[in-house]
Amino acid sequence: MAKLNFHPADNRGQTDLGWLKSKHSFSFGSYTDINKMHFGVLRVLNDDWLTMGMGFSPHSHENMEIISIPLVGELAHNDSMGNSSVVAKGEIQVMSAGTGIQHSEFNNSRIKSVEFLQIWILPNKMNIDPRYSQQAIDFGKAKNSFLQILSPNENDSGVWIQQEAWFHWSVFDLDFEREYVFKNKNNGLYIFVLSGRIKVYGKSMGTRDGLAVMGVSQTHIKAEDHAEFLLIEVPV
Repeated sequence: MAKLNFHPADNRGQTDLGWLKSKHSFSFGSYTDINKMHFGVLRVLNDDWLTMGMGFSPHSHENMEIISIPLVGELAHNDSMGNSSVVAKGEIQVMSAGTGIQHSEFNNSRIKSVEFLQIWILPNKMNIDPRYSQQAIDFGKAKNSFLQILSPNENDSGVWIQQEAWFHWSVFDLDFEREYVFKNKNNGLYIFVLSGRIKVYGKSMGTRDGLAVMGVSQTHIKAEDHAEFLLIEVPV
């Protein structure tokens, strides 16, 4: 029987610095909820908004897999490995911090805000050499399917990280339904709705709702409206 933990959108943590607005599905920064410290190796899922020309000044990370997915606009990236790039909607960025990496991320526009997901995954190997990657994703292939955008395998679809985790992106038409089969039956699944409504195990989920699923090897998902969502399968 599935074990479920529902995270309603309006019960997330919040940061508002004016230039940065962020909603936290799990404990982050000054927001602490002992019931939402993590979901297995999924440590952070932040829904971030940056105003024009603003961003995060250089700061360090170690032993963390950090994934950014722009939803609107562009992020300008610089890091201590010499990478300098722009990550736009339609792309995914990953940093394996390993022994240590310093980076900065800024809104690349002076006239428009940028919105993006920031996701942290605990790695399965510590103190590896730092690594940076970004990749364009054909999100059109997510229509009524589970489009893989991240995996543990360097030669598989999407970017890869140092963990037995898989991300899939989906855009379902109204009433479309499909079974998601876990890549590893011992993993858990975190479902995060970007827009619209879906139903999972009889639970109706709306925009920015999250649902942690454990104890099963597949999960049935049905769209109650045109819906876009992210599936994060991770060791728990």
